[in-house]
Amino acid sequence: MTLRPRAFCAPALAVASLLSLAGSAVGLPNTWTLAWMAVLLPLLALVARWSPVRSGSLAGALGVAAVALWPVPMVWADGSWLEVCGAAAFWAVPAFGAVGLGCHPRRQWRLMRRAVRDARRDQQVELARDLHDFVAHDVSAIVVQAQAARFVAAQDPGHAVRALERIEAAGLSALESLDRTVHALREASGGPTDPVPGLAELPSVVERFEGGTLEADPEALRELSREADTTAYRVAVEALTNVRRHAAGAVAVRVAVSRAEGGVELSVANSATPRGGGGLLTGRRRGGTGLAGLRGRVEAVGGTLSAGPDPDGGWRVCAVFPTQGHPLG
Repeated sequence: MTLRPRAFCAPALAVASLLSLAGSAVGLPNTWTLAWMAVLLPLLALVARWSPVRSGSLAGALGVAAVALWPVPMVWADGSWLEVCGAAAFWAVPAFGAVGLGCHPRRQWRLMRRAVRDARRDQQVELARDLHDFVAHDVSAIVVQAQAARFVAAQDPGHAVRALERIEAAGLSALESLDRTVHALREASGGPTDPVPGLAELPSVVERFEGGTLEADPEALRELSREADTTAYRVAVEALTNVRRHAAGAVAVRVAVSRAEGGVELSVANSATPRGGGGLLTGRRRGGTGLAGLRGRVEAVGGTLSAGPDPDGGWRVCAVFPTQGHPLG
């Protein structure tokens, strides 16, 4: 069993306080009682810093009483009630000062621990979003291609082979996303990590998306900050994932990155589905981030996001990001 010196602070203060009160009551010399204050005040600070609240409160109350009341017998003989109360109040000041001296670092430690806990929770939420934003896109692609291969395998074996190739590519991409998540966990422990993907990886994502086309202005891509670049990539991946989930019958999906008034615009638009419904991000679904989650990400880097139906019956998601050094007006 390990003995911790901090555990003895409260009992030591309680015993020392009782001894001081008893000494004052039996009339010990004032010089001895005054010298005993040099023991009580540091013990008060230590108890306020380290002891549990219940035992520390009891011992602290005894300590404050011992420090504040030690001059009472000396003043009681010839003084009035006002003088007695004044002496007690005067010596209560250093007692409460010692308590405050110990409580301050205790409070700072609690605030630091709360900040660490909040940071860990935010990191967990961020990792969960990463898994959803990247892995869900590739897994949905695997499901769609597997369904397509099952229906056309007998009539068109060549199409089935191409679908299997896309499944392989999506699986490898999902593994890369999981690797990035593991690297992020290692970074939290002080290890190396890989960079988060940006719009430079968008062509390969659109290429694996059947019916998808990409129009990107290279100059516009270079004007984005790193944070805006990675956020734009997340918006594009999330929008394409929702096309598969909510607008699977859309014939075409157009992804565009271009300069806009005051910034760089990313848009993802799908054509109308055969049934006329099911657009991008129509609401919040179980396990997803939805439109509110994407808007929060975009606004965090100074951008704006909008989503709504197109005149042709499709759905369009549009995010505008500020260029480096030029916030959106």
